[in-house]
Amino acid sequence: MGLLSGMPQLLSMSTQIPYELILGWRYTRAGRATRRNGFISFISGVSMLGIALGVAALIIVLSVMNGFQKEVRDRMLGVISHIEVFAPGGAALPDAQKTLAEIKANKSVVGAATFISAQALLARGEDMKGTLVRGIDPALEGQVTDLAATSVSTLARLVPGQFGVVLGGELARAMGVREGDTVTLIAPSGQVTPAGVVPRLKQMTVVGTFNSGHFEYDSALVMLHQDDAAKIFRLEGPTGIRIKLKDLHQAREVAVELSRSLSGDLLIRDWTQQNKTWFSAVQLEKRMMFIILTLIVAVAAFNLVSTLVMTVTDKRADIAILRTLGASPKSIMKIFMVQGALVGVIGTLSGLLLGLGIALNIDVIVPALERLLNASFLPKDIYLISRMPSEPQYSDIMPIVVISLILSFLATIYPSWRASRVNPAEALRYE
Repeated sequence: MGLLSGMPQLLSMSTQIPYELILGWRYTRAGRATRRNGFISFISGVSMLGIALGVAALIIVLSVMNGFQKEVRDRMLGVISHIEVFAPGGAALPDAQKTLAEIKANKSVVGAATFISAQALLARGEDMKGTLVRGIDPALEGQVTDLAATSVSTLARLVPGQFGVVLGGELARAMGVREGDTVTLIAPSGQVTPAGVVPRLKQMTVVGTFNSGHFEYDSALVMLHQDDAAKIFRLEGPTGIRIKLKDLHQAREVAVELSRSLSGDLLIRDWTQQNKTWFSAVQLEKRMMFIILTLIVAVAAFNLVSTLVMTVTDKRADIAILRTLGASPKSIMKIFMVQGALVGVIGTLSGLLLGLGIALNIDVIVPALERLLNASFLPKDIYLISRMPSEPQYSDIMPIVVISLILSFLATIYPSWRASRVNPAEALRYE
């Protein structure tokens, strides 16, 4: 009997380490199928592997989703600002310079620029597109958006009085225009004439294009000088101020601070509110993926039930001997709970290391697989990005590890309880 051969060692170590822990570890690493070489038993190994793969899959999937979210968010924030302050109804700000000074007084603000926002139609020949018009100050725009900071030479062509426009690359391609072509900007509010309301039209010259990497803005945004926009839309000044912060994640808190400190009847909107639907959809998708993949971990964890039941059946004689030597049912229960807990811990830690290893090196692994399979997982002409992003986050990883350990522990309770209920006389009757 394996148990009897190890009893002297167990008795000599019992004053230092609880024998329940020693026996639980021995049962974990030494099954009958592999007793000769001391490797982990096949059943325990399958249970560990299932937990490890489930945990790794969960970490990898959530890391990739975080990477995609960050990539799209960064491209989005290359065009929009962290916070926008604007007057109600699209009217001009009552005192733009005073409001600008009050905003810059906030310690979290690193840049601010006035702008004019309006909607209009852009026409060329028979083609007509609805567009978002943004009047900017080219000298200040680089302080609030990354796109402006990287397109200084293009935006510098927006000279007041020359009525030049910079179009999104997708919009320019859709309308078939290039640099130097003319387009017609049609303002929604027209002029009242004896013949009725006539929309205001203005011939504009395309002085450049931009590509932010975000289709929504590349296909609809038109930028022109703030002074030209004020003339076209008959405004006395800018309609709002765009703000860049030191930390984009503090946008909501800073927006609340500005709502209290700014004078006048102004509206404040942070970047999460501007794209609320998209961010809500991403968060919902992450939660659903977390639940679905957690079920995989749960199935693997509860596979421990069958593992421990088989172990209890195999060790009935050993359990009976321990009981006759004075071991209590509680001690027997602890032995098998230790065995199951060790399987869960080893499987969870293995999955954690495997998941982090793949997630942190996915930019190397995916290109290697693409070369091996001669395929492209993210074609440039379909997706916003051509590489697989990944961003493991502590807030995602810790719940995964904790849930896996809890499920593994819960799976050990019933088989361990069954082991504690073994009747020694009944177990030894046919031994």
